[in-house]
Amino acid sequence: MTVILRSLETAVPPTIMVQPQVRDVFAAQPGLTRLGQRLVGAAFDSSGIDTRHTVLEELTLDGPVEDPLFFDQKELRILSPSTKTRNEIYAEQGTTLFVEAARKALDAASGIEAADITHVVTVSCTGFFAPGPDYKVVRALDLPPSVQRYHLGFMGCYAAFPALRSAKAFCDADPDAVVLVISAELCSLHVRTSNNPDTIVGSSLFADGAAAAVISARDIPLDGPALSLDHFETVLTPVGEESMAWNIGDEGFEMVLGTYVPHIIDSHIVGALEPLLARDPSLQGLDYSDIEHWAIHPGGRSILDKVEAKLGLTEQQLVPAREILRRYGNMSSATVMFVLKHILDQPASSGNDRICSMAFGPGLTVETALLTRIGAIPADGTAVAVPVAETATDTTDTAAVDAVPSDLEPILSEAGA
Repeated sequence: MTVILRSLETAVPPTIMVQPQVRDVFAAQPGLTRLGQRLVGAAFDSSGIDTRHTVLEELTLDGPVEDPLFFDQKELRILSPSTKTRNEIYAEQGTTLFVEAARKALDAASGIEAADITHVVTVSCTGFFAPGPDYKVVRALDLPPSVQRYHLGFMGCYAAFPALRSAKAFCDADPDAVVLVISAELCSLHVRTSNNPDTIVGSSLFADGAAAAVISARDIPLDGPALSLDHFETVLTPVGEESMAWNIGDEGFEMVLGTYVPHIIDSHIVGALEPLLARDPSLQGLDYSDIEHWAIHPGGRSILDKVEAKLGLTEQQLVPAREILRRYGNMSSATVMFVLKHILDQPASSGNDRICSMAFGPGLTVETALLTRIGAIPADGTAVAVPVAETATDTTDTAAVDAVPSDLEPILSEAGA
């Protein structure tokens, strides 16, 4: 029995932050030291990001807002609302993103209706409320009241993998199950100004977005590209527990990024892949680059640089991750699903259809997945219908960085959770 991710859709809020404009605002904040200003310039300019999306309409230079909570446009000053204020906006705007992404995924899942959904799994680490987003999705989409609901909270950037793994387990246990997985993150709610390098890196990197997928093993023909969910693995590195964290403060959630994170990934990524690739004998002895597609969570530019160099991947294999980073920034758990959608949306190539995917997060946790692209789109753009029964699972601105004292350079290479 093959468990298929039948549709994968994304959603972002309409307000766009242009990276150089945001950089200049952060660099001009009162209380920022000269070193802080240099760190802001280096972090933003070396991020690999052009634009990001936010639910906060205030974070724009288009015109002043009455009674601003986050950004006083008249004075170009970043404000510090309480965690309660930020979380209230999360409950409202987060619901909108959860529902939008879920509705798009359900509409795109050919042969599946709202009444077919048996499980809902929601994912988020940027806010809390109850009844939560799982409940809101059921009500908004008029799903059956008997739907089993699960919420994975506060796991960080790797959390899409436990959600997809849970969906596969539900479908393996019940061939008639249809699982709706939705990840939505509102990272921009926790923006703040500071001389702290961790905070500066977070301000240069994180953004808002949502992604949703419909997953089932039902024998329904496909009318477009899809993914078979083959194998998942989790590895905790022997070091790094204190190097990456996500804590709740009085003025929003606070990110911790230790200076050693890129080195941890460089040292342990090969070992983290071993149990995953051992699941498929056909991959034994191959170079990593022989697996055509790599869906890496783009925690930041230096994370992708480390993965590419350590595994000997080509520049082309990192294009999906780098392109999502460039256009959307780091949307925490939703980001790797954006990368997977980028791969699904590309015309079929002459290579193989295996996809190796991974994400990194607090712990330090490395989550990996082995997938197969099926029902691919040929080069002429025409979708091919592939019955499930026929599928098979075995088949930088250098000058800016140089201006920063050398002992702080590693901090700026931390590319997020």
